[in-house]
Amino acid sequence: MVDILIRSARVLQLKDETATILNEHDILIEGNRITAIQPTGELDPSHAKTVLDADGQVAMPGFINTHAHVPMVLWRGMGEDVNLDSWFNDYIWPLENNLTPDDVFWGMQLGLMEMIEAGITAVSDHYWHMDYAARAVEKAGTRALLGQAMFSSNGMGQIDDTADFVQRWNGQANGRIRTILAPHAPYTCEDDFLKATAQKAEEIGAGIHIHVAETIAQTQASLERRGQTPIEVLEETGILTAPTILAHVIGATPNDLEVLSIATAPVGIAQCPKTYAKLGMGYANLVEYRKMGLPVGLGTDGAVSNNTLDLWESMRLTAMGQKQLTEDAENLTIPQALTIATQESAQVYGQGDDLGDLAVGKLADVILVDVSGIHHQPLNSVTASLVYNTRAGDVQTVICDGQVIMQDRQHKTLDKGEILDHVLPQMERLRQRDNTHRIQTYNP
Repeated sequence: MVDILIRSARVLQLKDETATILNEHDILIEGNRITAIQPTGELDPSHAKTVLDADGQVAMPGFINTHAHVPMVLWRGMGEDVNLDSWFNDYIWPLENNLTPDDVFWGMQLGLMEMIEAGITAVSDHYWHMDYAARAVEKAGTRALLGQAMFSSNGMGQIDDTADFVQRWNGQANGRIRTILAPHAPYTCEDDFLKATAQKAEEIGAGIHIHVAETIAQTQASLERRGQTPIEVLEETGILTAPTILAHVIGATPNDLEVLSIATAPVGIAQCPKTYAKLGMGYANLVEYRKMGLPVGLGTDGAVSNNTLDLWESMRLTAMGQKQLTEDAENLTIPQALTIATQESAQVYGQGDDLGDLAVGKLADVILVDVSGIHHQPLNSVTASLVYNTRAGDVQTVICDGQVIMQDRQHKTLDKGEILDHVLPQMERLRQRDNTHRIQTYNP
C-alpha cells in the first residue's frame, strides 16, 4: 500500500534549465517522500490509501517563499503610493508598534492560508514573536524557516534570546520547522552586533537571514558614510561565514558580487520583484547574478509592500522585469523562471537536496494546478501557461510533507472564519499610526 496516489497528472520536470511535461503520469507517496513517478495505470488504485485524481492538472513542486514577513497581512493596503523612506517611517514601523504576540499568531495563520491557496508550501519568514509564528505553522501543516528579527538598538541580549528560539524550534513539526538568526540589516545593526550574531551562528550551527543593499541609494550612502558597501560590511563582520539568505541585493556592485561568489558558506539571494516595482526600488540584474553562480529565490516580502502573497506574480514579474532591464527578450526564459521558482528557491531556502523537484526520494511537497480555465485556452504550451497565465486560484490541491492540506480548494488545517473572527476585531487598534512612536527609524 502507498499512502497517496496522484493519478493522471501532467508532471513538471526540470533538469539543466530545460522544462518538460510528463503527460498521463502518476505520483506515488509513502510517508513524507515521493517513491515513484510512473505512467498512469501501473498501480492499481486499490493499493493506495488516498487517491487524488489529477485529471490532467499539472503536478509541480510546492512553491518556496524565500523572503517574507507573513503577519504583515494585517496591514494590507496601508502603505500605498509612497517611497521607501516614507513607507518605513510613516507607515510600517509606526504600525508595527501596535503588534502583540497574539496578532502574530493569527496574522501568520491568515497569511499561511493565503499562501496555501497560491501553492506555497514553505516560507522563510523574518519577523517578531516567532514562537507564535511557529505555533501557527505547526497548525497549518506547511514548512517554515523562521527568524526572529533583531535591531541592535534593542541590545545584545536579544542575540542569546533568539539563539534560544532557534534551538527550541529547529526540527520541530516533523522537521517542517527550521530556524535561522535574523538581524534586520546593516543600517539597523551596528558592526559589533553583526559580529556577535555571526559568532552565535557559528556557535549554534545556524544560518543567517538579513536584508542588505536594498537599493543603489543604500549602497551609495554606506560608501559615503564609511567607505564600504553593505555587502562589504557583512563580509568584514563575519556574517558571510554562515549559510546566508540575503534579501533584495539590488544595490550590489561588481566587487560585491565577487565577494558573494567566493563566500565560504552558501549564499542565496531572495528576490521580491513586486515590492521593488511598487516602491520604485529598481531591479537587480539577475542574469549576471546567476552567471556568477549565485542562486536566486523568489519571495513575496510583506503584504504592505506587495499586497498579495502570490509567487505566481513574483515569477512573472521576475521574468518580465529581467527582459525589460536588459532590453533582451531572450533573457530569463520560461524554463529559467520555473527553475528559479522551484530548484533555486529550494537552494536559497537551504533544502535543495530535499525540495524543489518532483523526483523519487524528494520530500512530498506537491501542488496540483488546473490549466483548464479559459485564460489557459488553447493550451499550446503548458510551461508558458504556468509562467505567464496561471493565477493563484488555479491551484486546486496542496500536499506538504506527504499530508494533504488543501484539496479541491478546501482547507484541511486552517479555518478562515475562525481566523477572521480573531483578526477583524483587532483592526481598529492595529490601524493606529503615530509617527512619533515607531519601532525604528529608516536612515540608511
